This record gives sequence, C-alpha cells and structure tokens, in this order.
Amino acid sequence: MSGSIEGGNLLSRIWLAVLGIVILAAGLFFVVGGARLVSLGGSFYFLLAGLALVVSGFLIARRRPTGAVLFGAVFLATILWSLWEVGFAFWPLISRLLALGVGMTVVALSLPLMRKAQGMVPAWRPALGTAAIVGIASAAGFAAMFSPHPTVPFAGVEAALTPVDAAGEQKNWAAYGNTAGGSRFVALDQITRDNVKNLQVAWTYRTGDVAESDGNGAEDQDTPLQVGDTVYICTPHNNVIALDADTGKQKWKAEVNAYASVWMRCRGLAYFDAKAPLQQPSLPGSTPVTAATLPEGAPCERRILMNTIDGKLMAFDADTGKVCTGFGTDGRVDLLAGLGNAPDPQYQLTAAPTLAGTTIVIGGRVADNVQIDMPGGVIRGFDVITGKLRWAFDPGNPAITGMPAKGQTYTRSTPNVWSAMSYDAASNTVFMPVGSSSVDLFGVPRTPLDHKYGASVLALDATTGKEKWHYQTVHNDLWDFDLPMQPSLIDFPVKGRGKVPAVVIGTKAGQLYVLDRQTGKPLTKVVETPVKAANIPGEPYSPTQPRSVEMPQIGAQTLTEADMWGATPFDQLMCRIAFKGMRYEGLYTAPGTDKSLAFPGSLGGMNWGSLSIDPTTNTVFANDMRLGLWVQMFPQTKAQQGKAGAAGEAVNTGMGSVPLKGTPYSVTKDRFLSALGIPCQAPPFGTLTAIDMNTRKVKWQVPVGTVEDTGPMGIRMGLPIPIGMPTLGGTLATQGGLVFIAGTQDFYLRAFDSGSGKELWKGRLPVGSQGGPMSYKSPKTGKQYIVITAGGARQSKQRGDYVVAYKLP
Repeated sequence: MSGSIEGGNLLSRIWLAVLGIVILAAGLFFVVGGARLVSLGGSFYFLLAGLALVVSGFLIARRRPTGAVLFGAVFLATILWSLWEVGFAFWPLISRLLALGVGMTVVALSLPLMRKAQGMVPAWRPALGTAAIVGIASAAGFAAMFSPHPTVPFAGVEAALTPVDAAGEQKNWAAYGNTAGGSRFVALDQITRDNVKNLQVAWTYRTGDVAESDGNGAEDQDTPLQVGDTVYICTPHNNVIALDADTGKQKWKAEVNAYASVWMRCRGLAYFDAKAPLQQPSLPGSTPVTAATLPEGAPCERRILMNTIDGKLMAFDADTGKVCTGFGTDGRVDLLAGLGNAPDPQYQLTAAPTLAGTTIVIGGRVADNVQIDMPGGVIRGFDVITGKLRWAFDPGNPAITGMPAKGQTYTRSTPNVWSAMSYDAASNTVFMPVGSSSVDLFGVPRTPLDHKYGASVLALDATTGKEKWHYQTVHNDLWDFDLPMQPSLIDFPVKGRGKVPAVVIGTKAGQLYVLDRQTGKPLTKVVETPVKAANIPGEPYSPTQPRSVEMPQIGAQTLTEADMWGATPFDQLMCRIAFKGMRYEGLYTAPGTDKSLAFPGSLGGMNWGSLSIDPTTNTVFANDMRLGLWVQMFPQTKAQQGKAGAAGEAVNTGMGSVPLKGTPYSVTKDRFLSALGIPCQAPPFGTLTAIDMNTRKVKWQVPVGTVEDTGPMGIRMGLPIPIGMPTLGGTLATQGGLVFIAGTQDFYLRAFDSGSGKELWKGRLPVGSQGGPMSYKSPKTGKQYIVITAGGARQSKQRGDYVVAYKLP
C-alpha cells in the first residue's frame, strides 16, 4: 500500500514539475517578448502576464497551490483585458483566450494534487467544477471555430426571387465577363437557392496541360466561354479546346504550347460572329462601328480569339479549331512589334482580348519592379477579321496613333493595362483599368503623362482609340495599387437623375468607385485625404490620396496593435512586436528606407477576379483578400544600380529582395505573416461582400474558405474551419438567387445565397481553383450547368488540369 502511495506521489511530483516548467517557459516567452513590445510603445499586458506566469510556474513546480491561484488570476485578468481590447469579436477572443483556457482547465484539475502535497484537503469538487466550466467554455469556443462568423451579418428580410423572363433568358456566355460590360450574371434560374443542395457533377474533362508551379506563377485562371452547344476553354500554355456543352467531350483542340518563364496563364478568350447583326451605338455623337465582313462561305465566320503569354494575338475557327490564316500572318499578330526590347518575361498578355464592335482591343502586362527601362503599356485596336492595326493609344505619347515610325518604339515604361477591359456598345466605348509605370515603388523617373494616366480608369473610343476621359484612383502610385479588374457597367440610381449609366470598379486599396459612364466623374463622394511622405529624396509624393467614402471600404480598415492576431498568444505577441516595429500610417503608408507596412498590400484588397452584379436586385458582389505587405528600400551603389533581378522578374513573382535596375534602390518586401505563416491581422483573411447599390451599404459580408487544404507553415490541417482565406478568382451571380465562387485555398466550388450570404452548397474539387465560374443553359437538353476550371490553388503544390461541370439530377 505504501508503495502505491509513494508511486502516486512520484507521478504527482513529475506531473506538477512538468506543468510548472511549461507555464514558466510560457511566462518567460511573454516576459522577453512583452518587454520588447513595451519598448516599442505597445501593450503592457504580455509583460505583466508573463511575470505572473513565471511566478505561477515556479510555484506549481514546487507543488504550491498559490501557483494555481495566481494562474487563475492571470486567466481572469486576460478575460477582462481581451473584452476591453476587442469586445466580443469571435476570432480575436479565440486567439487571446483559447490557449489560456485549456491551460486553466489543466491547472484546475491539478490543484488538488498541489493541495495534497502541502497536507491540505484536496478539494476535488471545486477544482473539478472550475475545470468543467472553463473546459466546456473552451470546448464551445473550439467548436464555434467550425461555424462561419460574418463580419457583417445579414439583418434584413430576404426578397423574393425575380423569375427569368423568357425573352431575357441567357443564351450564350460569349465574353470573358459574360456580358461585354462584365456583369458575371446569368439570367437563368433552373438552379436556385432552394435546390442547389442537389447539385452534382455532370462531367469532367482533363486538358492535359498541368500548370506545374515552380515558384514562377504557372496557374490556371480561365473563365470558359459558351456559345450554343460548345464550351471553349484555354489552358496555361495557351492551348484552346472546344467541348460539347452537355457531355464535356472534346470537339477539337488547337495546340499552341506557348511558353514564358513566369506568369504562365490564360484567363480567357473572345468570340466573334461575322454573321451576327452589327450593333451600332445609340448615343448621339458616338463614332460608328467599322463594318467587318467575310465572303459568304469563307472559313472563320465564327472565330475564337486569344492572347498568348509570349506576345501573340491568334484567331481560330470556332467550328474546327483551325487557325484563321487570313488573320495577321498565318493566324497570328505579333504584339511585340513596336515595343522595342521586350525579352521574356518583360511583356506578357494576362487578360482575355476585348471585343469592341469589330475591333479587338489589347493591353499588356509589363513586369513590375525590374528596371527603369521596360516595354511600354501601349493599348492597341486590331481589325477582328484581318488582324491589321486600326489604332494605338500610347500613354507616354498620345500623338502616336499607329505603329511607331521606323527606328522608333512606343514610349518605354509607361502605365499598362494588364487586366480585362469592358465595352459599352451604346457609346462604342472601351473602359480599361490602367496600372502604373514599370517600377511601382519608385516614382522619381515618372513623366507628367505617367502621373496623369497611372492607376486610372481610361475610356477610349473603340473605333478611333481616342481618349474620352480618364479618372485616377491613386496619385503617384508607390504601392502597386494598379487597377486590377475589369470595370463593370451598371445603371446606378442617383437622386434627381434617375438611373445613370455608370462604371463601377474595385481596387487593391479596398475602394469601390462609381463613375459616370459618359464623363468619368464620380457619382458618389470621393475625398482627397492627406497622407504622409516617406524619406526617398526627389520622390514626388502626393500630399493627398482619394478615398471613395460614400461606398463601402472593403478590407481597408486602419490597423491597430489590437488587430494583431495569431493561432496562439505567442505568435500574436510576435505579430504585435513586428507591427509596432514598422512605420504604419494607415492606407497609403509610403515605402521608404525604414521598414513600412502597407495594408492592404499589393495583392489586394480586390484583384483581377472582378465584380459580379445582379441587376434584378441592384447588388454588387465583391470578393477580396486581406494580406498586408512590409516593404523596405535599400540604397545601392553605382555598380549595384546596373543589376536587375535574376531571370527578369522571376524573383519578383514571389517575395524577397529585388534590385530596381537603374534606380538608387533595391527593395525587400514580403507578406505580413506570423511565424506560423498566418496573416498577422485578425481574420477573416478573405471575404465575399454584397453591396446594395441603392443604399450604398453592405448587405452582408461573410468569410470564404477554410484551412482544410492549407494551414500553419503550409501544413494541411484537414479541418473545415471557415476562417476566411485570401480569395483570388472571380464570382458568378445568378437569377436563381446564388453567388458561386471557387478562388479559395481549399478545394471547393461554393454557392452562397445572394440575399443572405448563407453558404448553401459546396462541391469538392480534385484540386483548388483560381478560375472564374460560369453558367449556361444547354440549347439541346435545356439543362443549366455551372462550369469551373481547376488547376490548383495559389500557394498549393497540388496541381491539375480539370474542367468540371455541375447540374441538377
């Protein structure tokens, strides 16, 4: 008997020693980190709590009950501090309380052992009661992690669906954004919020083109087209494939196998039918659309057009897949012509061509932060039949309206249009999102025209290429806040004017701008907000930056130390230290030679996935990512100024150190992540937002994506915790009351109720997707399909080549 008692005492001593040492070690971490945080002007909590935990751990290791009491006092103080700092916000509370709650449960269960070691009554009942209360509360908190926590819950009454008018029912998805104005909305309602739970895979197709990720950005980001009974897709290496809309069987395949060293992708195609009636503009004063005809029976009456990643514009017969030999030279137009020196990968095509009447309008992506001397961002219009150049708009020299004179080039290093454009047939106008000149972070070499056109919405006449207007969203952009998405055309209600034809666009800075389609003037209030300069000599810092204050700000809040987050209090503490150790002045914190924080960072905010718009409810749907970016610029010697990043922009497709050739600086930048590889600010890290354009308010905002297929340090957790992950890819709105999205880190296509934001269905994909969902109704079977391409999620090593279609049973 005495042997068992002594054995019990030995186990008790070992257990309490281990428990005490763990608490002591945690306390020491808090003390060291907390002292550093206090020295940076941060919270005293971690230092004070750490000192108390050190004493508590020491006492527990010595089997003193006062150690447990002190731990309990720290836990109670932490609850009060957490409520004072963040209120009842779920994810911030979990970060602060869950780990300590588990610790408190263990300490409470161990208290009787400490009391017994001191010859006291064990007091099991109060100890077990305390442990049960704290343990159940902690378990409830953990269980609640598996439920979504909307940042803006839906609080209204869900409106009834508007039935599809047979005359207005969707026939074809014939443009990248479905409509030329980029609505990403289908007037179809066979699949509804009531029956979407029954959605199932109808067919799957494998393209044979796997976008192997080698760190240089090879990804599938396609939104397919559908015309009649055929679906058209493109692959990362620019192969074009036609599929049967009902079976997914291949009709034809045009193998192009284009290659670039970075950023291999094809986001979409364009479609033209020479037999279709030509729509002329209806607004007075608009330039007519130039006629484009083919001889009767000539091949390529219906044609598919595609940009290649290596700088070609190609045309294919939509019925056979054969190259349209009468287009350009043997079906190809050289888009590098007139650019001057443009080696791979300095100039690439990363958006679908824009069909504007009978003109194909092409922009181009110029690599970021490589060097001062880069290809220019000229925008060009080509005849859709012949491929001949109709016009050019050179942002650095508007006098160049065609090919440059012999021996000359388009102006170098000008702002460029890398994302999708939209077209308004009523006015024959192309609307384009303009980026910045080639070195994003250094504006000293910029010309007055660079400053004029950078980060602006630009409206050009589709027939002549002449400017109608432009509107700038960032002045002297030093953040890579280039406009990333297709502008969308809407009818916007304005008091006293009725519904005004408008352009709406989201930005990486989390802003939504609504502009008059005819004049480019804002239809909602925009305020020029004073901002601070950094310390780069000669930099023409803008003293103000615009903020679209009468529209919702999407993920553009000003961070505070209390917004720092972590899966545990330990990485939260490290994020607080990192935050307080950087210069941060809110949105538009300019980069300098010290370490500064940009939030949102250059990835967004909102990105190329663009908006989807339900005209029946006048609702805009926007998905975003919430990733900060820290930046530091380093002076270079004369010799260093002559160097650029290895392999052009290869190093800049990710993060790290980038020499800015031709400038006095190099730059080091990276995502603002914790030691576990998790964003340092509180979740969600990606959301889906519904904006009522009648009230200009958020209807609802919900997190999108779980950590099932990712997690800390890139380790797949396998847990469907809907924390909300960065989204990269488009959305689809339907008249069935649904919004579809697949651009998350986990491997799902999801359907949300467009009225309430409730997730109604999700379909497991073979790999992740960054494609844009699209939908059509088969003219043969009358079935509505939802189609998505899945080639792999950003940051995932798992890649594929799938096209998946869904329908109701």
